[in-house]
Formats: sequence, C-alpha cells, structure tokens
Amino acid sequence: MIERCVLTLALFASALVPSIASAQDTTTTSACIDEAIRDELNARRRYRGVRERIFQKAGRFELSAMGGVYAADLLSASYLLQGALTYHVTEDIGLEASFAYSRAESELVRIIENDRGVTLIRLDQPVYIYQAHLLWTLAYGKMRWFGADIGRFDFNIALGGGVTDNQTSRGLTGSFGIGVKFFFGEWFSIRIDLRDQILEQELLGESAIVNNLTATLGLSIFIPFES
Repeated sequence: MIERCVLTLALFASALVPSIASAQDTTTTSACIDEAIRDELNARRRYRGVRERIFQKAGRFELSAMGGVYAADLLSASYLLQGALTYHVTEDIGLEASFAYSRAESELVRIIENDRGVTLIRLDQPVYIYQAHLLWTLAYGKMRWFGADIGRFDFNIALGGGVTDNQTSRGLTGSFGIGVKFFFGEWFSIRIDLRDQILEQELLGESAIVNNLTATLGLSIFIPFES
C-alpha cells in the first residue's frame, strides 16, 4: 500500500515539473517581448527628436531690434525702425515696451501744394511712436530646419497703446496685432509682427480715425542667455 502511494506521488511530480517549466518559459518569453517593444518605442521617440523644451521664456528679458513698413491711412507708406524690451512673466504672458521711428510724407498733399503753389503742412517730418503691449502666447509648436535639430516657434497676440508724436496726430493711440517667433538655441529668436494702430489724425483741416498698419521683421536676444 505504501509503495503504491509513493509511486503515485512520483508520477504526479513528474507530470507537474514540465508544466511549471513551461509556465516559466512562457513568462520569460512574454517579458522579453515586452522589453523588446519598449526598446523599439524608445528608439522611435529618439528618432523623432522628442525631448524636453530647452527654450524657456519665463522670468527672462527679451531685447528686440526690428525694421519694416509703416503704412498710414492719410500719409504715404514709409520705413519703420523699432526697438522693444519685453519681460516674460510666464511662458504665455509678456509685458512689452517699444519705441519706433518713421517719416511722415503725403503724395496727396504734395500734389495739392504744387497745384496751388502754397505750403499747407511741413512734409518729411519725423514720427515717434511710444507704446506698451501685453503679449499673450496662444499656441506653440516645433519644426525641423533642413534636417537639423528641432526648433520651437509660437504665435502671440498683442494688445496695448501709447502715443504717436507727429504734426498730424491727436490724442492717444490704441494698438493690437499678431506675431510669430522662431527660437534657436537658448537665447536667440527671429520675430515677425503685424500691428494695427488706431488713432485720430488731422490733415488739411479734416480729422479722421485712421488705422495705421505696421509690418516688421526683427531679431531678439534673451537675457540671461541660459534658460
């Protein structure tokens, strides 16, 4: 009787050992497959260049130099030179103070003066524009330049106002617009801005609310130089 029990246990153990080994082999194979999938996904992430954002704006100053076109409703279009200093409170909010310089000319006034033989206003006079804006970054993205490292860009809207100082302007100037910035490295960017300046202007005795448009292209450096 005892010999029969021992024989039965031996047969049961011999049948159980392959099952355990098979389960262990299955678990090991599954773990290897999971690890291989994880390694492949990580490799794909590295290939796409996915990484943490290296360009940080929050808490930094942005110093900009820009040039472009000043297109006034009552005056002829002229060049525009502009400088700006922006403090980025957060990644999305910035406070900008700017100064711009242009020249005031009017082909219409020149034609009238030539026809009448009189001088109505002094032409080719300087225009000084002092403004402050709140910048709000709406969206940002990433792009690859000709197979190089991935760079960042963002879109923003500007809302503010100030003073336009020339012989035809009256009162304050309101301003709003849009802009895009392309960032390189940790401290350099290229910016494009379109602004609409709303103010009252007087020409030849007539006053009107005008929309003077500016389009500028510029360069910026961020201080401190490291994020």
